[in-house]
Amino acid sequence: MKILIVEDDLALSDVLAFTLRRAGFEIVTAYDGLAALAAWEQAQPDLVVLDLNLPKLDGLVVCRRIRAQSELPIIMLSVRGDDETVVMGLELGADDYIVKPFSPTQLVARVRAVLRRAMGGTPAGVLEAASLSLDRSRNEVSRPGEPPIRLTPLESRLLAALMLHPGRVLPAETLIGTVWGADGGDRTMLKQLVYRLRTKLAPDPAQHRPIETVPGVGYMLSDPA
Repeated sequence: MKILIVEDDLALSDVLAFTLRRAGFEIVTAYDGLAALAAWEQAQPDLVVLDLNLPKLDGLVVCRRIRAQSELPIIMLSVRGDDETVVMGLELGADDYIVKPFSPTQLVARVRAVLRRAMGGTPAGVLEAASLSLDRSRNEVSRPGEPPIRLTPLESRLLAALMLHPGRVLPAETLIGTVWGADGGDRTMLKQLVYRLRTKLAPDPAQHRPIETVPGVGYMLSDPA
């Protein structure tokens, strides 16, 4: 499988490339945002490892442009681990976020975890629960008489897990494992993902938001009916 590494620190880029080649991946590199977009179009990688702070175009812009056209898995790298920056990267569509410094073993594990989720995809078929209809093959959810709402793969996996068990409280750790797998995700990422999904399902806070928080436990899909 082919991985595009976008990192302007040449020494770190070489280390990342060496580490991932040893793990069996084919590697393409780019050192700024514009070169990253060109390499993405030309090389058609299976995953992008994307630094946040890049010359010419920063990583957030690159992530936004790729995500506007593709569901290609993206792992974002940054020395900035504050909640605001992590949330911004995830909201733009990054599948995972790794704070520097990190070990080569961690990088390989996170890459493999994200690729497993991407290769597994979202199971085909339609789920219906709580007045919602989720088309898992298209990552779209709708209500009767309303247009479909486009979801990211992470949002679709989260909603599918909740729709499979309507009215049942699912522990946060169970949802983290379902959405990100054993090698990625945490409670902060889950909280932000729930927030994004709630906002898509009900943009107006006065509307019923079917995903309920059960403090100290997890989340549940409820039906206003």
